[in-house]
Amino acid sequence: MELFSANYEENTRALDDLLGVGRCFDMISRELYVGGRRARLWVVDGYGDDAVIERMLSFWLPLRDVSDAQTMQQFINRYITFNEVNAEKSVKNTVTSVFLGKMALLVEGYDECALIDAKQYPARGVEEPSSGKVLRGAHDGFIETLVANAALLRRRIRDPQLTLEGHKVSDCSRADVVLCYLENKVDRKLLDEVRQKLAKIDVRSVSMSQESIAEAMMGKKQWWTPFPKVRYTERPDAATACVMEGDIVVLVDNSPAAMILPTHFFDFVQEANDFYFPPLIGTYLRILRIVVFLLTMFITPVWFLLVKDPVRTQAGLEFLAIDSDYSVPLLVQLLLAEFIVDLLKLASLNTPDVFSNSFSMLGALVLGDFAVQAHWLVPEVLAYMAFVAIANFAQPSYELGYAFKLLRLMLLLFVGALDWIGLVLGCIVIVVLLATTKPIVGKGYLYPLCPLDKKALLALLVRKPISRDNT
Repeated sequence: MELFSANYEENTRALDDLLGVGRCFDMISRELYVGGRRARLWVVDGYGDDAVIERMLSFWLPLRDVSDAQTMQQFINRYITFNEVNAEKSVKNTVTSVFLGKMALLVEGYDECALIDAKQYPARGVEEPSSGKVLRGAHDGFIETLVANAALLRRRIRDPQLTLEGHKVSDCSRADVVLCYLENKVDRKLLDEVRQKLAKIDVRSVSMSQESIAEAMMGKKQWWTPFPKVRYTERPDAATACVMEGDIVVLVDNSPAAMILPTHFFDFVQEANDFYFPPLIGTYLRILRIVVFLLTMFITPVWFLLVKDPVRTQAGLEFLAIDSDYSVPLLVQLLLAEFIVDLLKLASLNTPDVFSNSFSMLGALVLGDFAVQAHWLVPEVLAYMAFVAIANFAQPSYELGYAFKLLRLMLLLFVGALDWIGLVLGCIVIVVLLATTKPIVGKGYLYPLCPLDKKALLALLVRKPISRDNT
């Protein structure tokens, strides 16, 4: 059954079967008499706003006659006072809407159903996200409720050009995806490309929310490149700035992270803190972040290359030499330290909050001290790896941090096998990976360096003062 018919019993049986009435404990079905006609409503327990539903029922039940409403749309116009309501003829769309939280009302004599958006999702507060914190500025963040996230953007952009374009993705999940952009700023060709990629998504479920959408838009190509093709943010102010600059922000229901398209490699040198300080300080922070980017990539491979041969640490580089004894090869120590850092990160994610402080102390003291005393690791390895682990959090993208880690491991293996040639070869591989990486949409991944846009490149390196044309 695809469309509702004029047969009330047939319509109710179809909805009862598809919605799981009697099979699902949280599916509420209520028989009513409205104006002398049989009626029935369906709503998911936990989604419906009890106060709103009770007010509507108290209005419908005393009605004596509704024969003046010939269609469901006329019934809505005369007897439903709630704002967000529409008539629906498709059975499939009705079932999807009920699962999304709307209330369905079916009245005898009509071949359509009324969908009333009187839902109230369980939601947490819009507190500041754990990543991307700022010293001053807004301290709110996106949450898992799509409507609330849209409201956070509307609150900041009070422009009629702001468009929130809704889409449905996945046959099973029927997830809501919203494209946020400014009509007078967005690149129309880019917008059409994003729409086409969303329309071509052919997956049963998007259980991982924004990551499922991003991977489905990427396709199976270039899975081997470690560089992130999507930039995420949980900060409404950062998403607002991107929308004002002409980018497209993608909001996915059940996800607190907004996707920013298009994404280029050099976009990751920017952070919200740069714009909450004066231009000079913001520029310093940005340059510092770029330097840290380079250090996290090359500090351990270059140090390992220098200490491999003791002769290289004699020309003014004696402070890099290793004085203590060790029984594990230096390359193995560096690789082991990389894995230990990741092990501690994974373990901390599953550690209850009440044990987190003691876990950090145990990890730092017991593992580090024992490894040095047992001559498994030298203090220099721990010092450099501690710097790398801390420096990875200088930028808010976890994906970029792990991309640097994988490339750093590659450089270590190349240096261990080929010495100086390995370092040069590894750098060539990194450049080739960057040059061949393709973003989901938009210009080249290395834009504005390739293709060269001097003005845009300067804006990435230098924090300009706020002006009419600079957001």
